[in-house]
This record gives sequence, C-alpha cells and structure tokens, in this order.
Amino acid sequence: MARIGVFVCRCGSNIGATVDVKKVVEALGQTPDVVFATDYMFMCSEPGQTLIQDAIRDHNLDRVVVAACSPTMHFRTFSSAIQRAGLNPYMLEMANIREQCSWVHPDKAVGTPKATDIVRMAAAKTRWFEPLYPREIGVTRRALVIGGGVAGIQAALDIANAGVPVVLVERSPSIGGRMAQLDKTFPTLDCSGCILTPRMTEVSQHPNITLRTWSEVATVRGFVGNFEVDILQKPRYIDESKCTGCGECLTRCPWKGFPLEFDEGLGTRSAVYRPFPQAVPNKPVIDPETCMALKSIAEDADRRPDPLTGAAPKRKPKCGLCQKTCPREAVDFFQQPKIMTEKFGAVVLANGFRLFDPTVYGEYGYGRYPDVITSIQMERLMNAAGPTGGEIRRPSDGKHPRSVVFLACVGSRDEHVGRPYCSKICCMYTAKHAIMLKEHDPHVQTYVFYMDVRAGGKGYDEFVRRAQEEYGACYIRGRVSKIYPDGDHLVVMGEDTLMGMPVQVEADMVVLATGVQPQADAGDMARKLGISYDGYGFINESHPKLNPVESNTAGIFVAGMTIGPKDIPESVSQASAAAAKVLGLLSQPTMLGEAMISAVSQARCTGCFTCEQVCPYNAVERVTLRDGRQVAQINEGLCKGCGVCATACPGKVINLRGFSDQALLAQMNALFTLPEVVAVD
Repeated sequence: MARIGVFVCRCGSNIGATVDVKKVVEALGQTPDVVFATDYMFMCSEPGQTLIQDAIRDHNLDRVVVAACSPTMHFRTFSSAIQRAGLNPYMLEMANIREQCSWVHPDKAVGTPKATDIVRMAAAKTRWFEPLYPREIGVTRRALVIGGGVAGIQAALDIANAGVPVVLVERSPSIGGRMAQLDKTFPTLDCSGCILTPRMTEVSQHPNITLRTWSEVATVRGFVGNFEVDILQKPRYIDESKCTGCGECLTRCPWKGFPLEFDEGLGTRSAVYRPFPQAVPNKPVIDPETCMALKSIAEDADRRPDPLTGAAPKRKPKCGLCQKTCPREAVDFFQQPKIMTEKFGAVVLANGFRLFDPTVYGEYGYGRYPDVITSIQMERLMNAAGPTGGEIRRPSDGKHPRSVVFLACVGSRDEHVGRPYCSKICCMYTAKHAIMLKEHDPHVQTYVFYMDVRAGGKGYDEFVRRAQEEYGACYIRGRVSKIYPDGDHLVVMGEDTLMGMPVQVEADMVVLATGVQPQADAGDMARKLGISYDGYGFINESHPKLNPVESNTAGIFVAGMTIGPKDIPESVSQASAAAAKVLGLLSQPTMLGEAMISAVSQARCTGCFTCEQVCPYNAVERVTLRDGRQVAQINEGLCKGCGVCATACPGKVINLRGFSDQALLAQMNALFTLPEVVAVD
C-alpha cells in the first residue's frame, strides 16, 4: 500500500489568488493512500523543502506529490529535497496548478475544482511509481567551441585556462568575428582592436587550444559527455606549418581588384589575401574563384583523358607566381579538403549573426546609390585599417561628407520584412557613429531618424544624450519614406512625428542602421546539433531564466548572438557562463544520465523501427539478437524521455519509465470516477 504525501504551494498570490488551497488540501486528505496533505506559502523555499523532508520521515512517506508550478522549473529542486530525506528522487510527481490552472482561470469557483482534479490525478499516478536509477556515463574531458567571434574566443579561453583542452572551429580564414570589423565600442569608445587582438593572439598561442580556421562542423553524433564530431577543413592552398606570414605572395599576386569581404566590398584584395592585418592566424588564403592558377587546374581536371593514349591531362597551373616566389614553398595548389573526426564531452555554439540586407527597402536606394551605405560599412570607413585609412570619404567621389543622415531600425521592429523584434544595438552604434563623425570632422552635421531610442545598458542613455547635447546630433522621431539623388547630394524625405510635419534633409551620405539576424545556416547548424530554434532562426534556451546558456540538448551550450540580439558585454558574459557550465560538466570522470527514459521489450519487438523514424534525438539503435532477429534498443545517453517512440510504437512494446500505461490510466480513472468537489464559499 502506498503512503503518499501531498504538498500544495500557494506561490504567494500566483496560485492562492484563484485557487482555494485549503479546500484542495482538505479534498486530498480524503483521497485513498494519501496519508498526509498540507499547504505552504512558498514550497520551493528552504522552509518549504524542510517541511517536505520532515513529513517524509514523520509519516514514513514513500511517494510525494508537490502541487505548484511547472515541473520544468522545479522538478529537480523537489527531487533533490526528497532524496536528502532518503527517498528515491523519482518517487515524485509535480502537479502543475499554476500555469495550467491558476494563471488561466479568473476566480476560485473555477480554479479550485480544476486544481483538485489535477492533484488527485497526480496522486493516482504515483501509486504505480517504481524507484528509478540513472546510469553512469563516461565523460570525454575535451570541449568544442563553434564560432571564433568574441563570444567563442571568451568561452574557449575560459575553458582552456581551467586546464581543459579546447578545439575552436571558425569558418572564416581568421578568428575575430564582427568585433574585428569595428573601430570603437560603445559607450566607452574603446578601440575595438585593442581589446580583441590580444585575446585573438592568446587563443593562437594557448597550449590548451587547437585553432581550426577555414573549417566547418560537418556532422555531430553522440550524446552529452560523448560527442563525436566531423570537422571539415577547407583547403587554404597555403601550408600553415610552413608559412611564416611574410606576405611575399600578397605583393606578387597579379590578380587584384576583387571586393574584400572584410571591408564589406569597400576595399579590394588580390586572389591570395589576408582578411585584415591583425588576422589570426596571420596566414594568407587563396581564393579558388579568383586565382587563375587554381581555375586552370580545375579546368584541366574536368578534361577527359586523351582518347589515344589514355593519359590524364597535365595539371600545371597557368600562373603560380605566388608559388614561385614563396621563400618557404608553402603554396600548395593541390591541397584537398579533409575531414577530421574528434571526440568531445561538451559543445559551445557561438556562431554569431549576420546583418539584415537592406536592399529589400527599395525606397532607400541601397545598392543603387553608392553614398547610401550600411552601418558596418561606416565602421570600415572609420577604421584606420580600413579601405580609406580611417578617413571618412563618400564612396561616389571620395569627398568628405558635410551632412550625414542615419536611419535607425532598418530590418528591425518591422513586421513587413519579417523582423518584428528589436535588434538592441542599433540605437547605440548609431549614437557612436554620430559622435565619431564629429570627432573626425567638427564641421559635419548629423541627423538621426529613429522610432524610439532604446538604451538600456549601463551608461547607455547618457551616451545617447551626449551624442545630442555635446556633439549636436539632430534626432528626428519618424520614418523615412524615400531617398533620391539631387545633383551630388541625396534628398531624404521623412516625417517628424513629434512635430506632426514632413521633413526633408539634404545629405552627402546616408547610413542605414541595419538590424541583426541569425546566420543563414543557423537552422542547419541547429539540426546538426539536435537543438531547437525559433521562427527567426535564433537558438532556443532550455529555460530563458534558469538555464539561459543551455540548449534543450544536454551537453550543448549556447552564447552570444546565436540566442538573440545582444551587445558585446552581454555576449562575453554569456560566453563565460557557458564555459562555467562546460567546466562543471567535465569536472568529473563520469556523469549520471537520464533515468526517465524509454525502454524496449525486445522479446516482443517486431523490428518495424517506427520508433527510429520518429525519434528526434536519434536515440534508437538496431541490434541483432542471438536468434537472428533485429530489434530496437534505446541509447540511454541520447534518450531525453520525450516519449514519442512509446506513442508511435504499433506493438506497444516501448515503455517510458515513470509514465507507464497503468499510471496514465490511473490518472484518467481518478479524473472521471471521483465525486465532484464542493463549491467554494
């Protein structure tokens, strides 16, 4: 006979306002097998947990029902509490009477009967509980960080400094990410490169960090503590072990004038190039799309063998000047992509973001008018290592602008382009540009068209006011309807919603403050890792408050703008938080797996493998028994206890531990056979 204890939480007024908790306790006290029932203001508090532990000892309870909030939030809290009292942690059931009852009903006459039913069902379910024991899983003490921006760099350094080996994978030729493109950072106007470059160098020289640039994660297999990852190393056509970064190949390459991606198309590069002077590793890369030698090799490889001799065509590059002049013989035109398979215990995803493409706003003329540029292009013009050496010049004629108009919220807070969210940083970097423009040229006049100024960080509001009051930026609340050229100027037509009148401004340059969005392949990366993402492509946290840097797949952590818009300090903070989570996971040689997972009755399994097709975590494996039958088996390290396989199995031979058919039927019987609750006074 079960001895069940029921503990009902009032959760302040969250539950107590629309549920008569005393009535619920009274009704449960009359339920079979419930030997103790009580309520408390905050059951998750230390006194509340102590109340549960004392009741377990005093009344010899072997099952516990906590009627409170969502088990997603506090199941672990209460399971740990009953374990400290000597009870198996899985002899607990949480009845959600907050989100599923009190928050959706306006008065006690409706909320109380429903809450009572929910708790009765939970008590009936516990009668079928059996102790569960998680399996110990070995842990690979090694971490993978995906993304070499400031968040990835911070996470890699924090993990490596704790003595754990790290592999940092970056798809670009150099680490640094978006922050490497910036000139200064708000609100302190610190030199971005001065902050970031030493960290980049530290990564390249750290004994516990293996840096893999120009590489991508191809596939991810395994589970928490035991991930197996295939990393694709793209051909650089430069042997990094031989190259010293002397730059001789850069000066000798005759194929020049191609748009430099790092300068957002404002600067040019040769076919062999280094993204920027402070690149790490400071080794060039050869672009196969523009290198004549590589293009000729590819053309020769496509030719058929000689029909008479059968000999393969001679693959000799037509140019190869960089190869001939390299003093270390580091140029290798026949370098091939290769796959490296490595094992890790944890993964940190920090693959950053991309900027919104403003060409969808045809009325702004981006792409048609050369003097309409984006904010990141303005950063490159301001940067001393940029295409103009730090002088701000108009792309059309190279003249210094005297009037510059900024347009905020381009690709943010706009449902028409599918981006209704705020990008969070645009107001701040626009104020930064207005200040820096005035510092470059005291005679320049700046105008900012904005919707609302959102400056919520430390010192941010003061920074925006400084742009207006000290540097004379004219802020106009309103949207711009059209931009068109008039002679060598641009005319910006908009509306001042505070004055209630149209506005027309002549500008030498227009800067579009483009919003942020996930990487183009964010969905593909999420699917590789087996984690979820929202409708825009940002990764979903396991819990936005309690687990803000954990994904819904154990062992995979997230940081930076892969989760959503945020500034540099937030990204760095999240990276350090993710690193702390990784170190906590890898601090022990073994870890406990999930206990509430699926189990297959292999004696009755017919081998249809419907479970394999529906499992979202790839936890179903095929095994061959001694009698030759091929049946399903659950990988306990991968299974997350979602129960999809148990539902889909046509033979009903899969059981989800803690959710047996008998327990679920007992819940239904409790709902439909118990008498109605007396109406609340």
